[in-house]
Amino acid sequence: MTSRATPDWREVLTAPAPAGAVPGLALGVELRQRVRRAESRWAPTRVETATARGLHHSSDDLSLALRPLERSVRGWIKAQVSWDALRRPGHRYDPAQGRWFVELYSIARDARTLGTMPDGSEWLTLDDVESHLLWAHLAAAQTLGIPLTAPKPHQTVALAREAAVSLHAERNGHGLAVAAQVMIDGAPVDAGTVRTIGHVGLYRFDAVGERIAVTLAPAAVPDAAHALLQSRSPVIVPAAEADEFLRDHLPRLTRQTPVSLGRGIHPPPALPPRLEVAVRFQPADRVEVALTWRYAGAPPVPYGSPASADRDAAFEQQLQARVEAAWRSAGDLPFTPAGSFTGADAAEFAAAVLPALERIEGVHSDVTGIRRTYRELTGIPEITVTTVESTDADWFDLGILVTIDGRRIPFTPLLTALTRRRRKLLLSDGGYFSLAHPALDRLRELLEEAAELDEWDTGPRISRYQTALWSDFEDLADQAQPAVAWRATVEALRETTTVPPTPVPAQLRAELRPYQQEGLDWLAFLWRQRLGGILADDMGLGKTLQTLALIAHTREAGEGRPFLVVAPTSVLATWRTEAERFAPDLVVRTIDASAVRRDVTVADLAAGADIVVTSYTLLRLGDQEYAAVEWAGLILDEAQFVKNPATKLHRAVKALHADVTFAITGTPLENTLTELWALLSLTAPGLFPSARQFRQEYVGPIEQGKTPENAEGAPYRARRLERLRRRIRPFLLRRTKDLVAGDLPPKQEQQLWVTLSDEHRALYDTVLQRERQKVLGLLDDLDRQRFIVFRSLTLLRMLSLAPALIDGRHTRLGSSKLDALLEHLTELAAEGHRALVFSQFTSFLQLAARRLDAAGIAYAWLDGSTRRREEVISAFRDGDAPVFLISLKAGGFGLTLTEADYVFLLDPWWNPAAESQAVDRTHRIGQTRPVNVYRMIAEGTIEEKVMALQQRKARLFQAVMDDDDLFSQALTADDIRGLFDV
Repeated sequence: MTSRATPDWREVLTAPAPAGAVPGLALGVELRQRVRRAESRWAPTRVETATARGLHHSSDDLSLALRPLERSVRGWIKAQVSWDALRRPGHRYDPAQGRWFVELYSIARDARTLGTMPDGSEWLTLDDVESHLLWAHLAAAQTLGIPLTAPKPHQTVALAREAAVSLHAERNGHGLAVAAQVMIDGAPVDAGTVRTIGHVGLYRFDAVGERIAVTLAPAAVPDAAHALLQSRSPVIVPAAEADEFLRDHLPRLTRQTPVSLGRGIHPPPALPPRLEVAVRFQPADRVEVALTWRYAGAPPVPYGSPASADRDAAFEQQLQARVEAAWRSAGDLPFTPAGSFTGADAAEFAAAVLPALERIEGVHSDVTGIRRTYRELTGIPEITVTTVESTDADWFDLGILVTIDGRRIPFTPLLTALTRRRRKLLLSDGGYFSLAHPALDRLRELLEEAAELDEWDTGPRISRYQTALWSDFEDLADQAQPAVAWRATVEALRETTTVPPTPVPAQLRAELRPYQQEGLDWLAFLWRQRLGGILADDMGLGKTLQTLALIAHTREAGEGRPFLVVAPTSVLATWRTEAERFAPDLVVRTIDASAVRRDVTVADLAAGADIVVTSYTLLRLGDQEYAAVEWAGLILDEAQFVKNPATKLHRAVKALHADVTFAITGTPLENTLTELWALLSLTAPGLFPSARQFRQEYVGPIEQGKTPENAEGAPYRARRLERLRRRIRPFLLRRTKDLVAGDLPPKQEQQLWVTLSDEHRALYDTVLQRERQKVLGLLDDLDRQRFIVFRSLTLLRMLSLAPALIDGRHTRLGSSKLDALLEHLTELAAEGHRALVFSQFTSFLQLAARRLDAAGIAYAWLDGSTRRREEVISAFRDGDAPVFLISLKAGGFGLTLTEADYVFLLDPWWNPAAESQAVDRTHRIGQTRPVNVYRMIAEGTIEEKVMALQQRKARLFQAVMDDDDLFSQALTADDIRGLFDV
């Protein structure tokens, strides 16, 4: 590759020396005149240099022309210089001066003005130039050494600083004479000797003797002054039209340029412009609209057109702001100064927008056509949803009735408007309403979803298996068919004042305690009325026995259909054994396999059975099979499993056909009031039929109290809480151990504080600082970052237990908590006591098992992976192992372990209900010894914060279910921030 030679720096950085003298340039400015040399008017004319004699003869057909000149020994001459020569590269003139001439040519060169003069010379005329750049460019000529000069000796040229043009009106014998007045550099001049340079300047010619002096000056020349200067004589307004001129036209002229009035002229007050709204009503609900500005004596100006000097811009802006604000405040119709509206938009314009505009001073409406009367419906849409049996057994016809301001909205046009996503709907009687309401938005979504599932040939339909979709419709509606039917049943009980006693069924092999008898009375009463409810007794008070007593009672009352019991998988055997123990005459059939793994159907198993027991998992997997059976009643054991209405399991339960539904759980709410609503929506569907309204009326005021009126302890919140309690009281029965089970032995609970070793503490503090920084940066978007946040919290909880749980390299650090546990278990085993040991983490239980093995202490093990659960439980009950290691999730329900009298909770959990269930495995009916509960807490760790959060969350349960009037929020970002407080 050939390298390029490096040029000498002088060639690049220094200007070349001139080869010779560079000719100087000047701008030639010449006043020219069109003349005719022959007497005949048909004789040709030509443009020549104007002379004083020619000006005295006639001052018409003048023009001001420019051309470049070159210096010579004889002065400034044409020589070889021209516009074209200066535009060619490499000319022999000074480059800076050449560029100046080229730029001047560009400024003056215009489609209207450029061209050679008729005599063929290269003159550039200035008379029609409209660019304001001209004057700054001419002023810059002096700095470049370019003089302005006249080519002919009898003319001179000068550049003035400024000029001003005004108008003057004077009375004369014919009316009003309106003439132009000109000032150049502050001195008045004869307007007859002035010509205009477009609307941006003017030039004056003054003939004295044989000489002519030409003066150029920048000036703003409005249209009226431009016309008067070109006419070269005053304009006469006849006397009969003088008032019109003064009233209608003088204000517009005054806005363009100053106008002085002669003696005796007194103009009337000027009329302001007005905004005219031309409205034309046409058939088929169509309206045409046009907004124009109206100035007296002037043609209409379209709204929004660029401002001009003859208009009152300030007035227009003020009125325009008021008009557009009134338009937008009248509705959501987009502002349109010229166009048309149809249908509901036309109705909104006529009923709301046009009256708002007509109320504005300065706005005039011009209405043509027949103005129809429209009325806006502004009420909240009330939606009623019903289902009616259709000829197809698997489908219902879906009835949707929308009422606004007492007006029933026809469904067909509403459906069309919603599916086409229109903003408003116009009714045949002139009523119209907005479709932007949230309820109608949700209705549109649901209708579109339902339409995708069927063609709707004869109207909207919904499958009996579309329980999720029906739930959405029910939530949307102010009234829904199931809720109406349920409320009708409740209304029938208006005269009932007491719950009658129910005899203990003869086939029940148990002596009911007084509170259990009351429970049977309550359950039987609701069953007779075909109402459901929630049996929310404390753990260990015999909820299963009370439910079996109810089923036995229904048998004696003649009910032949089976009851379906749905429970966690680990509890299925409990129902079978409890039934065998207390009601052996009842036929109980357990379903413990899915349809593909059994030879018999659910319907076949239900035939001839009193109780069918299945798990939540199997119900979810075979929901249609269970929904095909008519059940006498539905029992939801450990009903907290269906506390989330968004799950398929909850929808499967709701789709079952049962006369009544009873939820059996000691914890009807664990974290939030919406969990209570989910259970009530199954057991008492008409009590709070709309989840949306429940959130508005109860969850917001009670659970999310952030304002003074609904903060904890505020009267408003207390009233809402009392209203909630009052409404749920007939359908929720809850008895605590302290209240009804006085024969239970005492339960002692205490906290065992464990101090971390120095090395363990140093490691924990290091990880804490790292995770704190990460988590606090994510809490502003907790919903999206929830997994990462809880992952960090779990890491810290595990590290509080044993460093080896997060990294096997830390095994040597041991676990202070396990040291303390082993010390207690060794002592208890020696004294003949037995203990349940719970942990959230099976990995920590494994570490505990290794320590027990090393110490020679026997134990039993139960976690979620245990296959022979009943065998393991029986082995502990019948054996003599002093310790039972249980994962909190696997042992939280379905266990009766009264053989143990000590409980150790190795790690606190956010939800106090989960811990209470674990403790109640042993502190329940049948226990004869005092129960001691130890919560082991690592001092100075996140476990302390968890305990504080437990107390706050426990107040939620107490505030609604018990007598305590305190309350706390659910787990929020603020709660998590508190976990990291030092």
